[in-house]
Amino acid sequence: MTDPETQTNDPRKPGIASMRLASLVTHAETAGSVSLDELLAAMGRTSIAFAILILSLPALTPIPGPFGMVFGTCLAIIAVQIMAGYQRIWLPAFLGRRRISANVIGLIVRYTGPLVLRVETVLRRNRMRHLAGRTAQALLGIPVFLLAIAVALPIPFGNFLPVAALVMIALGLMERDGLMTMLGVALGVIALATSGGLIYGAIRSVGWAIG
Repeated sequence: MTDPETQTNDPRKPGIASMRLASLVTHAETAGSVSLDELLAAMGRTSIAFAILILSLPALTPIPGPFGMVFGTCLAIIAVQIMAGYQRIWLPAFLGRRRISANVIGLIVRYTGPLVLRVETVLRRNRMRHLAGRTAQALLGIPVFLLAIAVALPIPFGNFLPVAALVMIALGLMERDGLMTMLGVALGVIALATSGGLIYGAIRSVGWAIG
């Protein structure tokens, strides 16, 4: 099998992320379900970038349960490890053992795949790669941590921008596209400002209702 990381920038071919998501769906369908530990262990050299991607996508998927809180918490833990310079990530046992059914994984990939594909069409491998290298990755832990908090918070309509920013950052890291990574950070700043505004508005509304 050809390693997706060796693929060229041919726009007719799916990117690393799309191929890994397709492989994940196939693996989940075969196994019936996968744990978060199994999911991350299967990602190889791009485990950190792929973890950011796969743990942010469920927040955009219309599935019941506190998925934003669970996956946002996982993202925050990973962000701390990114800042510490880890090259492979670890989750606490109570999170790592959490299993995701094949149906849920299929729904996540089916629902969010178009967003990933849209970003992949403008990716350029190794463009400004110093902005997506190991040193830059450690610094990216800060915006990823803040965006993870935004994803975990139950803010109505507040998930799309933080998740879109995380997707751009993750895909930029996977393809070593520094420009895309920085655009993701810029969108992250906008997303955090928007989330802050939504939180402030909600607090004001509660204050007026009480008053």
